[in-house]
Amino acid sequence: MKFLMIGIGGGIGAILRYLISAVPLKVSFPVQTFVTNVLGAILIGVVVEVVAGKQVSQNWSLFWRVGICGGFTTFSTFSLETYNLIEKGNTWIALGYAVLSVVLSVVGVFIGRGVVRAA
Repeated sequence: MKFLMIGIGGGIGAILRYLISAVPLKVSFPVQTFVTNVLGAILIGVVVEVVAGKQVSQNWSLFWRVGICGGFTTFSTFSLETYNLIEKGNTWIALGYAVLSVVLSVVGVFIGRGVVRAA
């Protein structure tokens, strides 16, 4: 049952990630991946806090945390895009992208957990 929950969640997360990446934007900054990673961080913060309060079963925790969040977030794509920015000579954009992605994703976890705690 665990594998099924993870697989279904992963498929849903991947489809959601694709839908965001399909939004046509003409900017140097990889906005879609950035937004996906920050939203994923907020979501995983919510999931961790809900699970800590034992409001869901382990299978549902795996569905959301490993499945949806794992299929949705794009760290490998983030890494490749950072590399590509550097390779094209956009070092400052790459640095800003990397720093903002990491910092705001960590902040997103705090926000997600805070939202659940405040509810």
